[in-house]
Amino acid sequence: MAESTGAIYTAAGANLAIAAAKFVGAFLTGSTAMLAEGAHSLVDTANQLLLLVGLKRAKKPADAKHPFGYGREVYFYAFIVALFIFLGGGIFAIYEGAHKIEHPEPAADATVFGFHLSGFWTNVSILGFAILAEGYSCLVAVRAFWAEKGERSAITAIHRSKDPSLYTILVEDVAALIGLVIAMTGVVLAHLLDKPALDGWASIGIGLVLIGMSIFLMIETHGLLIGEAADPEVVRTIQAAVREESAVQGVNEVLTQHLGPSDILVNLSLDFADDVPAGEVERTVARLESRIKATSRDVTRVFIEIQARKAHAAGHVPSVAPSDAPTGSDAAPPGSAVPA
Repeated sequence: MAESTGAIYTAAGANLAIAAAKFVGAFLTGSTAMLAEGAHSLVDTANQLLLLVGLKRAKKPADAKHPFGYGREVYFYAFIVALFIFLGGGIFAIYEGAHKIEHPEPAADATVFGFHLSGFWTNVSILGFAILAEGYSCLVAVRAFWAEKGERSAITAIHRSKDPSLYTILVEDVAALIGLVIAMTGVVLAHLLDKPALDGWASIGIGLVLIGMSIFLMIETHGLLIGEAADPEVVRTIQAAVREESAVQGVNEVLTQHLGPSDILVNLSLDFADDVPAGEVERTVARLESRIKATSRDVTRVFIEIQARKAHAAGHVPSVAPSDAPTGSDAAPPGSAVPA
C-alpha cells in the first residue's frame, strides 16, 4: 500500500493549502462557489487524514478478540470518508448555493494591506492556483493507480481493487478538478453576464458532483466492508495449485474473502481419493498451503476441509457449481474447516 500512502500525503498537503486559499478568497469577495470549494477542500483534507488513520489501524496484529486481525479498519474508514463527502461537502455546497441564488450579490472588492483587490480577479487567481495544485495531486494519484491497475480498464480496476484508499484519493482528486472548473465557470459567467446568481448555481453544481462521487464510493466500499471475494485470477491460481495434486480427485468449493487489501482468507473443500493414506493427506495439505501462499502473495491463511463430494453436496446448497468457483464467494467460511 506504499503507492496509496504516498498519494494520500500528497493530496492532504495540496488540499490543506487549497482550502486556506479558497476560504481567504471567499472571505474577501463573498463568493459562494469559493466558499463551497473551500469546504470541499477542507473535507478532502480531513478525509485523507481519516484514510491514514485507517491504514495505520489496519496494521495492528491479530489478538484474542480479533483473531483475523484489523485489516478491515481501512474499509470502515473509507466508508466514513464517503459519508463525510456526502454530508460535509455535497449538502453544504447545495445549501450555500441555494442561499446565494435567493440573495445574489456580486463579488465584493477588498483592501488588503492598503492594496485594492478586485473581487473577480482575486477569485480567478485563487482558483487558478487551486487547479494547478489539485492537478499535481491528481497526477500523483493517477500514477499510483495506473501502477496497480495493470492492463485493466480504470472502471474494472476500481471494481476489483481491494485498496479503497488508493481509488478514493483518485476519485476525490478528479471530482475536485471538476468542481474547480465548475467554480471557475460560475465566477467568470457571473462577472461577464452580471448575474451573481450564477455563482450560486455553480455551488449547487459542485454539490451534485460531490454527492455523486460519495454515492459511488459508498457502493464500492460497502462490498469490501461486508466481505468481498478475492480477484477471480487469484481463485484460478488456487484451483491450478489444487489440480497439481494427484491425491485430490475433486474440488467441492473454493471460498475466499478479503480481510484487508493484502490479506486473503482461503477456505477449500476437497474430495480426496478414498485409498490415499492419512499421512499422504497431511503432506498434500501442507504442500497445498505452501504452494498457494507462494503463488498468491496476498493469501495469509489457508483452511482445508476434507469431505466426500456427496457429503458436501448434502450439507451445502452452493450458489454456484464447483466448476464456477473462480468467482469466489462472499459467504462466511465453514466453521468445520481444518486449518492447513
